[in-house]
Amino acid sequence: MSRIAKEAVAIPQGVEVSVNGQVVSAKSKLGQMTLNVHPLVKVVIEDKNIHVQQADDSSDSNMQSGTTRALIHNMIVGLDKGFEKKLQLVGVGYRAQAKGKVLNLALGFSHPVEHALPEGVTCETPSQTEIVLKSYDKALLGQVAADIRAYRAPEPYKGKGIRYADEVVRIKEAKKK
Repeated sequence: MSRIAKEAVAIPQGVEVSVNGQVVSAKSKLGQMTLNVHPLVKVVIEDKNIHVQQADDSSDSNMQSGTTRALIHNMIVGLDKGFEKKLQLVGVGYRAQAKGKVLNLALGFSHPVEHALPEGVTCETPSQTEIVLKSYDKALLGQVAADIRAYRAPEPYKGKGIRYADEVVRIKEAKKK
């Protein structure tokens, strides 16, 4: 059995989890999420813990059990504490401003870029060059951060663009005559 799937996922205070066939549902004050579980995997709730088990001894069932346990763990942690990603804007005149569910970006284009945030993702701009995205859904948060970064990815010669806060951009040396 997958080593990851052997560990039980603890259900924290304030998070309600229910299993209905192959659907795992969780709800808290932050929101609610559902996960459709693969048929090769069984999910059981015992004593405030979620256990993921294989339906048979196949290698596919082993792989799916580890993946399912990781997805359930991310769902529980997200609904309990939430996730956040930080982005930085590097470049002269690059600015960001959050207005409700829209993020306005000035990235050196001839027009401002307006990125509409999906339901479940919130945005803060502590300064004009910092963006903080928060959500209870880890996959959605990562996708939104990647979409924002794709508007102006860091270029390798000056390092200008939108980067993750912990990202290291390796600067290339300019061409010599």
